[in-house]
Amino acid sequence: MQQHEFLALGDITTEPFIRIDDAEVTCDPSGEHCRLSLRFGDKVPYESAEICRAVGNSPNAATSAARLGLDAGLLSYMGDDDIGHGNTAELAKNGVRTDMLQTVPGMQSNYHYVLWHIPERTILIKHTEYPYKLDMNMPAPKWMYLSSLASNSAAYHDEITAYLKAHPEVKLIYQPGTFQMKLGIERTREIYARTEVFVCNFEESQRILATEETDFKKLMDMIHALGPKIVCITDGLKGAYAREDDGTSWFMPIYPNSPSGPLERTGAGDSFTSTFAVALARGKTVAEALLWAPINAMSVTEHVGAQKGLLTEAQLLEFLAKAPADYVPAKI
Repeated sequence: MQQHEFLALGDITTEPFIRIDDAEVTCDPSGEHCRLSLRFGDKVPYESAEICRAVGNSPNAATSAARLGLDAGLLSYMGDDDIGHGNTAELAKNGVRTDMLQTVPGMQSNYHYVLWHIPERTILIKHTEYPYKLDMNMPAPKWMYLSSLASNSAAYHDEITAYLKAHPEVKLIYQPGTFQMKLGIERTREIYARTEVFVCNFEESQRILATEETDFKKLMDMIHALGPKIVCITDGLKGAYAREDDGTSWFMPIYPNSPSGPLERTGAGDSFTSTFAVALARGKTVAEALLWAPINAMSVTEHVGAQKGLLTEAQLLEFLAKAPADYVPAKI
């Protein structure tokens, strides 16, 4: 094993995208808590289906980092089946190192179903509970990205914490998934304390902190108090906020979509987080990283799946050169 510049840890899956137009979305009066409805007990036509392999928060981040030019790898578990073999081939095709992949004979690879009703999606998920185990002797990556894992991974998080303690030089990017948020702050406090870059969305920040606070500066201050040096909270189409270790805070608008608009938004958060982190790994400032991240997020939303729209550095810089005059980070 050789050192990685960027090593992502988290579950990998394959996702067929099933596009459904014959459906109805209903929301509460505030426009929230929406539900996707299909006719019950009937045959519902779908418009198309496309299989996206080697996806998930961490595989998406590794692919993003590789496309932006870093030596990126993925540490993930999967079954010894056709789905797993397809995931490995897809990662290799995208330039992601596969030497840390763990194949478990007799277990199934993750396979999720995406119900795509433009431009949003609902994902039917099932995480296989793999026998997670971290090799404490693996070479320390320069940057480690940690995200979604299955609900049996609490002990695995303890091993990750121990590894980070043994390797203080590793810079951790933490984008907690559903189970990691359920574990709670107390159970994962040492991971927060070792985090270099923390990213979540607005609703997740409230869930993590168990608060109804809506002021982004206060939310970032509260997360920073847990240990992360750089805190970023995204707010969908409204933009994103970031806080530096010294308290300097920024707001960044989104990069506008093309006139045809977004196709679907799967992976926009992963592309934002990974691009933000890659820019920092390249020596960019937080303000400069905020210029990069929304561009990749925008590009991803104009393609099916989380990875087709991921840009190379040259492509990203082309978009940046053509950015609107108001596409600038503002101190808040």
